[in-house]
Amino acid sequence: MKVEDIWLEYRAALKRFLHAKVANEADVDDLLQDILIKTYNNLDAVKTQKSVNSWLFQIANNTIIDYYRQKSRKNARAQVASDEEIFALEESPQSSVDLSNCISPFINALPDKDASLLTAIDLHNQSQKQYAQQMGISYSTLKSRVQKSRGLLKQVFDDCCHFKIDKIGNVYDYDVKNKKDKNCQ
Repeated sequence: MKVEDIWLEYRAALKRFLHAKVANEADVDDLLQDILIKTYNNLDAVKTQKSVNSWLFQIANNTIIDYYRQKSRKNARAQVASDEEIFALEESPQSSVDLSNCISPFINALPDKDASLLTAIDLHNQSQKQYAQQMGISYSTLKSRVQKSRGLLKQVFDDCCHFKIDKIGNVYDYDVKNKKDKNCQ
């Protein structure tokens, strides 16, 4: 088995596989080159010609995993706050109170049963299991109700504001839709 022969046979399939997992063309080319190097360095580990296909795609899969891990670490390092900022956030119970005060009008705009549920669970940090026992309902039923209530709350937010959300779901900006609505101010 020669690397050149294997590469001629599998390069196109590997590139399609990478494109399915990675959007950036330059990154795909870099990953393909990494796979070629790993293939060249480890070809002697392949025992038979029949196992080349699965072996190559395992290398490709591991290379993709490494790529996303490395990318995640870079993003994490870029977003790490200074020790002073972290300390200030940890030591500020006021920020929790401020957030509760911000969210309360939106929660109170919901029907009473949803508002009381989210107030207990999300604002007062009562455990869902305890709340389910207190209300005499099953835990799984309560979890469904919490999800439904949070969906209603999201709709209230969406009615007031247009949110700009990054790739991982974090809100980074918003525009108020209805400034006349008392809940949207």
